[in-house]
Amino acid sequence: MAVQILRYPNPESTLPLRVARGHFATNHSHINYYIDLTMTKHRLSEARGAAIELASRFEASTIVDTILCLDGTQVIGACMAEELTKAGFTSINAHHTMYVVTPEHTVGSQLIFRENTAPMISEKHVLVLAASVTTGYTAQEAVNVIRYYRGITVGICSIFAQVRQCAGFPVTSIFSPDVIPDYESTPAHECPLCKAGIKLDAMVNTFGISSFNA
Repeated sequence: MAVQILRYPNPESTLPLRVARGHFATNHSHINYYIDLTMTKHRLSEARGAAIELASRFEASTIVDTILCLDGTQVIGACMAEELTKAGFTSINAHHTMYVVTPEHTVGSQLIFRENTAPMISEKHVLVLAASVTTGYTAQEAVNVIRYYRGITVGICSIFAQVRQCAGFPVTSIFSPDVIPDYESTPAHECPLCKAGIKLDAMVNTFGISSFNA
């Protein structure tokens, strides 16, 4: 499968966005582009670059105690925590440090925290970090679990986002649909590619892509 390399439209940025056009199924929708964020999540140089881009988008008055990482973004989250706790950066918490945590997924895809990690959410200012926000379903669940554990959501950010608002919060992203104007994410029963008789190329999720045999 050919992967076209798109780059963030900023001459000073070298962070790439890797995409492949086709017909893909996610847990919540069908999409016509697979956004491959594997290297951004797991290659330290790219993760650090993404973290610097995202950290710069937040106002200096933003208080962040915890970064809640979705979609395997822990490396980016750790780099963001480092950026946001640098000396002189005013969005540091009282302890001059941050928690970087990942929720546990139950069999029914519900997000939970155990007794040892719940205190990192309770009464903390929590920033939600996702690899991508397309339907907004997972980000909404993250906001719900933060509320359940008596945390305070202060924002939602991601590498790529199709939506600009989610759960009442603006979504801060490096890449937006403006980079891919014809990007579409639709419920499976409304998918125009399915209606046109075009078969699925692959299943995709936060771990990667599984192509179907021809």
